[in-house]
Amino acid sequence: MEKFNIAIDGPAGAGKSTIARLVASALGFVYIDTGAMYRAVTWKIMDKGLQPDQTGDMIALTKQMDIQLTPGEAGQNVFVDGYDVTGLIRTAEVTGYVSFVSSIAEIRQVLTRKQKEMAASMGVVMDGRDIGSHVLPDAEVKVFLTASVLVRAERRLKEIEHTQPGITLEQLMHDIATRDRMDEQRDASPLVQAPDAILVDTTSMTIPEVVDRILELCASRVGGGK
Repeated sequence: MEKFNIAIDGPAGAGKSTIARLVASALGFVYIDTGAMYRAVTWKIMDKGLQPDQTGDMIALTKQMDIQLTPGEAGQNVFVDGYDVTGLIRTAEVTGYVSFVSSIAEIRQVLTRKQKEMAASMGVVMDGRDIGSHVLPDAEVKVFLTASVLVRAERRLKEIEHTQPGITLEQLMHDIATRDRMDEQRDASPLVQAPDAILVDTTSMTIPEVVDRILELCASRVGGGK
């Protein structure tokens, strides 16, 4: 099958990473989790103790970082300068700060260049918030995944209830709604559905159903398929 690129965008908790990974596996394509890249930068910034007013230092640090994404048993392994940060980038602290870091235009420019280079050879499934609109505007297949805030919070709770037992559904709903506003209102590449992206509301869909829907889009648009 010929190689083509797939862009999957959507708000926090819409299931982008899980769906993108499964679609990539079904097609034999490479999965690129751009959200993990922003989390990796955020983790490094926090690890260095940089403060919100030190954006210049944050940008310089991002330019120097080596970020590697490799397939793993539970999804994708993330390495920063050779150090495995896969678990470290999923903490509540990183989650709470990543929107600020990702709103810095120069950091987005650095990572966008890296992402474009990764996709240059085609055959990638890339998920994020500005992939179809900004990073891969020429992607052959574009999907915008969404779901209600309640359902996204419920999904997130199931993921973290064992590692963060004190978290509540109400807190997660508040956090997700806040993250949505920050992502939609930021000046640098805000969260937006690309004009030619297909909207897929996953509120009442199972994961296999969403994967099948995207594979159908691939088959109809570029002659791909399962």
